[in-house]
Amino acid sequence: MSKRIWLFLFTSLIFGTFMAPSFSSAQSIPVQSGKLTLRVPAKATLRMGASGSEVKELQARLKYIGFYQGKNDGRFNWKTHRALRSFQNQFRIKVDGVYGLKTKKVLRATTKGWAPGVENRIYRKGDQGGYVYELQGRLKYLGYYNGKLDGRFEWQTDRAVRDFQYRFGMKVDGRVGSRTKLKLWRATRGYSPTAKGKKAPKPSGMTQVTPMKNVPASNQGFSSQDIDLMAKAVTGEARGEPYEGQVAVAAVILNRLESNQFPDSPSSIIYEPLAFTAVADGQINRPPDPSCKRAVYDAVNGWDPSNGATYYFNPVTATSEWIWGRPQIKRIGKHIFMR
Repeated sequence: MSKRIWLFLFTSLIFGTFMAPSFSSAQSIPVQSGKLTLRVPAKATLRMGASGSEVKELQARLKYIGFYQGKNDGRFNWKTHRALRSFQNQFRIKVDGVYGLKTKKVLRATTKGWAPGVENRIYRKGDQGGYVYELQGRLKYLGYYNGKLDGRFEWQTDRAVRDFQYRFGMKVDGRVGSRTKLKLWRATRGYSPTAKGKKAPKPSGMTQVTPMKNVPASNQGFSSQDIDLMAKAVTGEARGEPYEGQVAVAAVILNRLESNQFPDSPSSIIYEPLAFTAVADGQINRPPDPSCKRAVYDAVNGWDPSNGATYYFNPVTATSEWIWGRPQIKRIGKHIFMR
């Protein structure tokens, strides 16, 4: 009998020793109104180098409103970083390229109509919904649309879109894809939906067919080093060209940046082997001309006199037969611009 008692006491002692930490830790869990409350730490912010489903959603939402032009691959690379900085600049958030709580809140509020796959949609005549309402508001803000804000993409909205595309040097087709979205968002930085009966503020001057009198020093998410390097490239490539031609050369750099066929940063585009004569002959090291720097600001703020060109050349000095085979768009000064 005594053996059984001693065995029971020994077993209880061992059991109590191993279970004590569990009881102790259980007491630290807060319980409210009989329910267990778990404290879940907030998710870390996203930045360059991150990857995964959250980055993929970030890319999709940025693409939905036209800021991101790349693939939704879930990799937070330079293109995603630049698109996020551009978004932050547009919405007056601290421009740091980090997807934190404030940026996430603003982006989600801006993309309420987003759903997986919707970001690739091209809006056109016959569509209706929240994005069309937003489109009409921004076109009205610029003075292109005079109809009702009803979210219906009918002939007045179609005409307004075509007028906007024409004025901003894009293909005039009445279709609102990523390129038109991005141009429109950039052109309406000061826009915000106003309450009924309140008059919307007048838009700030935006480059359309002619250069701005006072080009705003808005980097649109680019760093000051990016702006300076692009200005040096334009100086080396188009110094002495008409101002419109200088803006067009800057626009070619930006158009390459938006294309998946070229590198994904201004420096890698400019220093790509055989891409720019200014790099080969050392003119890239010259101080940027003030006119060329102003042209870069004009380009990043939406003016594209090249009409979407990704190449250009001087027919007098060109030696490559390949360049003549590209589809030509227009000639500005000594340069022919092509796709």
